[in-house]
Amino acid sequence: MSDAAVKTAVGQFLKNVNFTAQRELEKVVRNALASGKLLPGEVLTASVTLAAEKIDLNVTIFSKIEVR
Repeated sequence: MSDAAVKTAVGQFLKNVNFTAQRELEKVVRNALASGKLLPGEVLTASVTLAAEKIDLNVTIFSKIEVR
């Protein structure tokens, strides 16, 4: 498999992950704001774990989200 093919395959996977993760995160943040569980201006920490057992990949990425 060429480098270009790997880049394309990984890019397609990440586009799908990005779209799905953003949709789901926006939904729960809106619900949390509406219910008062999360207040405007609060900062929350979220994480994503990327795993692929066959190639021994297991990485967790943490980031803060400030809701304005």
